[in-house]
Amino acid sequence: MQRRRSSAAFTVVVSVVMLVGALVMGLVLFLSGTPGALAVGLVLAALPVAPLIGVYMWLDRYEPEPRSLLLLALGWGAFVATSVALVLQLADSAVLGTGEGWSSAVVAPVTEEATKGLFILLLLFYRRHELDGVLDGLVYAGMVGIGFAFTENILYLTSAYAGEDGMPGGFGGAAGLFVVRGIFSPFAHPFFTSFIGIGVGLAVTSRSWAVRVLAPLAGYVLAVLAHGAWNGSLVLDGGANAFATYLFLMVPAFLLLSGFAIWSRRRERGVLTRALDDCARRGFLDPAEVPWLARISARRFARRHAERAGGQQGRRVMVAYQTEAVELGFLHHRYLRGVAPSDFAVRGQSHVEAMRALRPGLLWPQASTSTPGQMPVVHQQPQQAQPFQSQQTQQSRQRGPW
Repeated sequence: MQRRRSSAAFTVVVSVVMLVGALVMGLVLFLSGTPGALAVGLVLAALPVAPLIGVYMWLDRYEPEPRSLLLLALGWGAFVATSVALVLQLADSAVLGTGEGWSSAVVAPVTEEATKGLFILLLLFYRRHELDGVLDGLVYAGMVGIGFAFTENILYLTSAYAGEDGMPGGFGGAAGLFVVRGIFSPFAHPFFTSFIGIGVGLAVTSRSWAVRVLAPLAGYVLAVLAHGAWNGSLVLDGGANAFATYLFLMVPAFLLLSGFAIWSRRRERGVLTRALDDCARRGFLDPAEVPWLARISARRFARRHAERAGGQQGRRVMVAYQTEAVELGFLHHRYLRGVAPSDFAVRGQSHVEAMRALRPGLLWPQASTSTPGQMPVVHQQPQQAQPFQSQQTQQSRQRGPW
């Protein structure tokens, strides 16, 4: 009940704030240039979006996050973070009279990373059960950053087409800026905010209160520093240091972060395998099912077999069962680490009950349909998993946390 109330509160708060942000940014975009300039800016800004989303969806394949939350993250970045950051920067300029260089190198990073990171903090407070570790934090941070960059690029590209701020104007001016922002630095905003995502992911998986408090704060500071270094190189000394900053700071840092993200993704396979093996030892699923659940290629193979054998219904049952089992595995991993959410017992019970209801309709591959030495073989009807226990007696704790 408490989890449903928290989820509902999160959805309501984010939806209302996003609606207000969309109205604000809609007005800003409407006033930013002529319809023709706005159309060019919109089309060019949209070009990098799909490839960027594809990269983060690839990272998110082991335990896919709810598509609704990913869309909310995109919307938050596109409407809420941009509008709030814009209002704060305009207020700073009007009240304090901050110069362009200081505003770009200091004020913009501080406000923009705060407004982008706020979505991940809201997830932490209201939808904590959706965050299982660093990779989840990276994915949500990336989606927020993509949304923010999309709207910001519309503004910049529209201005470039209109010939504002000393730009040559026309399609040539917009195309030149697109090369800089859309080809050479499309990952900039997702990259900056990724530090916050990592900090929140570390906080979720740590038993130390110091790490839970300091990791998100450290992530925010690193995001601001990286953002400030990049913006500062573009405006200070006429942008003379921009290329050096890009080549010797941004590129190495981005490669390191990318390597860390790929390592985290590969690590999830081992984490999921160990957790599901432990679940199997406790009787919650057949041990022979684990390879079909822990390996992405094996999941796809099982789904194709289920579709051949049972049509779309067979595939739907297999997909649903794999989804429930993967969610159970990552929840069980957090239980084994001692960092499970407060409602883990209820959630675990619901996953096991759903798996039990789906199990009679499963169509597992047989020896004749699998490739020897490449794919494991399971029985057509795996053994019935025992129900989780609601009371944590000594006996039930030996079997599992539920």
